[in-house]
Amino acid sequence: MRVFVTGASGGIGSAVVPELIAAGHEVLGLARSEASARAVTAAGATALRGDLDAPESLRAGAAQSDGVIHLAFGNDFTNFGKSVAEETRALETFGAALAGSGKPLVIASGTPAVPGRASTEQDPSPTDGPVGGRGRNALTVLDLADKGVRSVVVRLPRSVHARGERFGFASVLIEAARRTGASAYVGDGSQRWPAVHRLDAAQLFRLTLEQATPGTVAHAVADQGDTMRAIAETIGRHLGLPTKAVPAENFGFLGGIFGVDQPASSAWTRERFSWQPTHPSLLEDLEAGNYPT
Repeated sequence: MRVFVTGASGGIGSAVVPELIAAGHEVLGLARSEASARAVTAAGATALRGDLDAPESLRAGAAQSDGVIHLAFGNDFTNFGKSVAEETRALETFGAALAGSGKPLVIASGTPAVPGRASTEQDPSPTDGPVGGRGRNALTVLDLADKGVRSVVVRLPRSVHARGERFGFASVLIEAARRTGASAYVGDGSQRWPAVHRLDAAQLFRLTLEQATPGTVAHAVADQGDTMRAIAETIGRHLGLPTKAVPAENFGFLGGIFGVDQPASSAWTRERFSWQPTHPSLLEDLEAGNYPT
């Protein structure tokens, strides 16, 4: 299969591309810059220069491929709405380009929070609140199942991590600790965050691309939920900093997310796709130190 991947040189994409190639697929990776194009080429893929705001490049990538994995998303949390709007336009382009083709469109989204229990693949994506925009985009993609697209949403947990590299939302805690001199958590720190190693997540993206039926939701969750306090204490220990509770507002836009208990299950996903995470947990990777700057 020839697969068009957006975000091919990003934190998750740089793991998905070699996973696809190792399984015998050919990859066409969207590259915004020459540096990204070099990274995509070095990984064994073909680079297609373009941008999420350049719909002609997205249409070209989809037309040249047997399926699409959309991973690109802006990481500027000071302007989250702009990133959501950019994603919305990109998904509209892909939806129109793939309609009636039967080709897969696999996108990344986030696991939802369900009061009192771990969320499952059957729980709906949130359409209100801080991340409601991404939830609405996920629902739009699932609806493409009725338009001849093999649509799939892979929900990612709060921390997609790899030792010595980025740690997802845990990296926000690391950066805040370095800046303020204390490793912080919100409230009593008992709220749980799910996590997954990026290599395990990459494998699930490949499996859903190959096997999922239209309208599938999968959870790329290895660790159902580590407490925010345990994460902060591990970070503090390795940075030689104290751990303390702080108001949610200290984390700006993300504060409203950080204070929520949001464990997630992947039981259905594991059974459906025979997916078994094998790489280190978030706490194991954090315990190893070597945090990137």
